[in-house]
Amino acid sequence: MKKTLQLRIEGMHCEGCVRRVAQALNKLEGVHVHSVEVGSAAVVLDSARVSPQQVAAAVNGLGFSARVER
Repeated sequence: MKKTLQLRIEGMHCEGCVRRVAQALNKLEGVHVHSVEVGSAAVVLDSARVSPQQVAAAVNGLGFSARVER
């Protein structure tokens, strides 16, 4: 099932951060990146292939602090 996921991301300050987050999200199978801006991201995910926690973990692995907004 596909659903839209909004992430609040702390620690992003520049376009370089935006690119890094977008690249990390694009590498996740089952994720389509809708937008990435300083401080947030929106993706469409296939919940049968990837969980919201895995999406947030990919961003956190870059040194940022991501949380799923409900």
